Amino acid sequence: MTSLKHPETTAILLIHCPDQKGILAAVTEFININKGNILYLDQHVDRKANVFFMRVEWSLEQFTIPREKVEEYFDTLFAQKYHMSFRLYFGDQKPKMAIFVSKMGHCLFDLLAHYSAGDWNVDIPCVISNHADLEPIVERFGIPFHHIPITKDNKEAQEVRQVELLESYGVNFIVLARYMQIISDDFVARFPNRIINIHHSTLPAFIGAKPYHAAYERGVKIIGATSHYVTADLDAGPIIEQDVARITHKDTVEMMVHRGQDVEKMVLSRAVEKHIERKILVYQNRTVVFS
Repeated sequence: MTSLKHPETTAILLIHCPDQKGILAAVTEFININKGNILYLDQHVDRKANVFFMRVEWSLEQFTIPREKVEEYFDTLFAQKYHMSFRLYFGDQKPKMAIFVSKMGHCLFDLLAHYSAGDWNVDIPCVISNHADLEPIVERFGIPFHHIPITKDNKEAQEVRQVELLESYGVNFIVLARYMQIISDDFVARFPNRIINIHHSTLPAFIGAKPYHAAYERGVKIIGATSHYVTADLDAGPIIEQDVARITHKDTVEMMVHRGQDVEKMVLSRAVEKHIERKILVYQNRTVVFS
């Protein structure tokens, strides 16, 4: 199952560097003098840190520099001069996304719905789970499902299996769709800023297996969800997307769980979409998320 969209051949640059005069003019000149047509440009300056951030996308239809030379030319002519850190992507390169899931299927269903509808320019070569419960659902979408059970005794060996699978599929990034396992630091280090997680925003006040029940007992008036990149510091990676829903005394625990899961899947899908579109730039432990 593949995306219904056929993206135009474009190049995308994500840039950050010390803020100084002439950066915007230099980047746009590089594109214009080589007959590129700019399709998107957004920038931001962190005045406190004195850092310039930019995302620019342009058509390669008449661009005079061969695509295999774009990175080299830009680095030599501009990046070194302005001390830029940058990443170059091409719009016709479809990323491969692996999904990790346990028993809860609400986020998985939403991701697969976007995928099957062709909303995203992405491939999903596999779903990996520590439980077999959701295998029939995944098989309906024609996606390979790998059941890799994990215990405290086999965790290290099973993570090696997971990494081998991901490498065999050529996976670019991972989405934890309510995957109820703590990933090791070694695993995270293999995919820096390429593992997206979702959790309810009652953390850290209401932790444990039934956070919504605990929140109900305290009479909370607002619940939500946070999607972020995974780092070695549990649930403290760079935040990509957040949202909330209001709660009243009329809401039962079951209603809270349902509304909370709706927010979770919505927030996770937004974060995944931004990542696929290459609209997220991570700097230190924060993100710049371009519109």
